[in-house]
Amino acid sequence: MTRKMPTICLVAGEESGDQLGSELMKALNERLGVGVRYCGVGGERMMSLGLKSFFDMSDVSVMGLTAVLARLPLIIRRVYQTVDAVVAANPDILVIVDSPDFTHNVAKRVRKRAPHIPIVGYVSPSVWAWRPGRARKMSVYVDDLLALLPFEPDVHRKLGGPRTHYVGHPLSEIASELRPSVGERAPVEAEEKILLVLPGSRRSEIDRLLGDFAKTVAIVKEKLPGLKVILPAVAHLEDKIRQDTDHWPVPVEIVTGLDAKRAAFRKAHAALAASGTVSLELALSGVPMVVAYKVDWFFRRMKELNRVFKFSSVDSFVLPNIILGTKAIPEFLDEEVQPKVLANHLVELLNSGPERQKQIEHLQKLDDVMRLPDGHSQRGAAADVVLAAMKTEP
Repeated sequence: MTRKMPTICLVAGEESGDQLGSELMKALNERLGVGVRYCGVGGERMMSLGLKSFFDMSDVSVMGLTAVLARLPLIIRRVYQTVDAVVAANPDILVIVDSPDFTHNVAKRVRKRAPHIPIVGYVSPSVWAWRPGRARKMSVYVDDLLALLPFEPDVHRKLGGPRTHYVGHPLSEIASELRPSVGERAPVEAEEKILLVLPGSRRSEIDRLLGDFAKTVAIVKEKLPGLKVILPAVAHLEDKIRQDTDHWPVPVEIVTGLDAKRAAFRKAHAALAASGTVSLELALSGVPMVVAYKVDWFFRRMKELNRVFKFSSVDSFVLPNIILGTKAIPEFLDEEVQPKVLANHLVELLNSGPERQKQIEHLQKLDDVMRLPDGHSQRGAAADVVLAAMKTEP
């Protein structure tokens, strides 16, 4: 008897989801062979592997309130178009990948119209940071959730969320690309000290932090004359950042692009960063850092929720600290962001000494904490959960 060709729907809404979705498709193909039919919404990577996209993903891949409002009628149409197409395809499983404002609206409607289709969510919304009630609501339309952070399964268990599986973080897979080869990162005892400055990837973050970062760098420069500053910038904000940093007391080398950013990580001795995923990138690269954030209720809410639900053993808004359960990385929020204080910590981190060594030793524990059992790959662990959810044997 010929086995039915499985049909798998994957719905992503932005570039990061297309990357995750394509890696998942590769792992599914390894397990199921070439006889898989893929449909849904994806970008170039997913389509190159055989996904028949219902429409161009760029229609829904927008950031910022103004851009979303301008395209809202189209986005709403695409939600309903996607729901109709998924129901018509009657797949063996639906996998929604990140972009919860789009993908979760699709999943809710598919669950109502075709409750027999298993639904897997790939990337947990930050219910541990805000809107914790989403976890319980998700359990109605998501059967299994693939989490990128090791503490998230316990968070969803406490909040009544869907069955959640830690499948590893993509950054762990490319950690070797972030870490220096022999001789690539000069000894910290060298006269030239390389400081990474990462003020965020959004204009609003940069507007809030860059002034304080400039003052911080000026103080560090006074104490360490050999200071060199590298600032990895997102391409669309490069001109703004160049204009904002041209008066700094130390020349700022601005780099763009993924390769240049990773090369900077491999050379850096320390970093001054806005809170976000970049703190995990720095940690995996072994770069000690100071993290700051200003004027954002999101992080206040994150700390408040952690106190209430005890998601982490440490009251923190910095991912490596939450994962490790310790405040190894100094972090400063709103009125705590004082250039003199930030600079004092950075000077300690840019010199060989106990503060630098202690943080590096903590960061070195991340590999063990984030490692998957039995040498599983991140995409392989995700594929195993998807296959179990669709009850299909390879």
